[in-house]
Amino acid sequence: MAEPGPLPAGFGELEVLTVGTVLLVEALSGLSLNGLTILSFCKIPELRTPGHLLVMSLALADSGISLNALVAAMSSLRRRWPYGSDGCQAHGFQGFMTALASICSCAAIAWERYHRYCTRSRLAWSSAGALVLFVWLSSAFWAALPLLGWGHYDYEPLGTCCTLDYSRGDRKSTSFLFTMAFFNFLLPLFVTLASYRLMEQKLKKSGPLQVNTTLPARTLLLGWGPYALLYLYAASADMTSISPRLQMVPALIAKAVPIINACHYTLRSQVVPRGVGQGLSPQRGQDPPRERNRTQ
Repeated sequence: MAEPGPLPAGFGELEVLTVGTVLLVEALSGLSLNGLTILSFCKIPELRTPGHLLVMSLALADSGISLNALVAAMSSLRRRWPYGSDGCQAHGFQGFMTALASICSCAAIAWERYHRYCTRSRLAWSSAGALVLFVWLSSAFWAALPLLGWGHYDYEPLGTCCTLDYSRGDRKSTSFLFTMAFFNFLLPLFVTLASYRLMEQKLKKSGPLQVNTTLPARTLLLGWGPYALLYLYAASADMTSISPRLQMVPALIAKAVPIINACHYTLRSQVVPRGVGQGLSPQRGQDPPRERNRTQ
């Protein structure tokens, strides 16, 4: 077994162990819960709808975030990054792409639900497929830009995982951070807020709300907002004024987002746990349970 590396500057042994343990718990929980979402989509015919295709896209993106967190957790527990510079670039690209896909998938789901509940128009399979393709191609495009010279991937302050380098402060990095934050955080957040706000106004007139119209936007704001604030602060101020420990907090918060998304979009639907239980049981030949509650 490889010897653990030296302690990173600004961190004690207990702090490194805590970060690694938190990342490990978040990674395993996120992979398990989002794996349940993907399994549900494959096993339950009622969930194979264009709207649920967007939810599965979100689950795939969140699984990628959790996988990224698992690699970071194992490296943190060993107190060193064992995969070299190329591995760091790949880790940064994969983590950034899946994070952007998760954010944009949440906005796409909000847009689809607005039309479903307010305009009574159903999303066609072709439209859902095109929307999912756009989300992933757009995310891959933005994640590839640092590899091409606009922006840069580098180690987190702990030195055991990689992300966007927000500490450079040069013109290229600053312009990339501002542009990326606008198109991939502020714009999806606006779409999510506006869609659920219009849904709330519409549905309140017809009775009690059957859809949680506040949690998705709060998850985006509280889960990814600290990262966005850190990036914007780094683009306009000196990062040495923020301790390395504090700089790791946004990463730990963001890695918990897949757990919240899975609980909100999947586990709140009664058909999912019942249907998966039937799919995993030895009984065969029975019709799957009918959907009683749509995923909220």
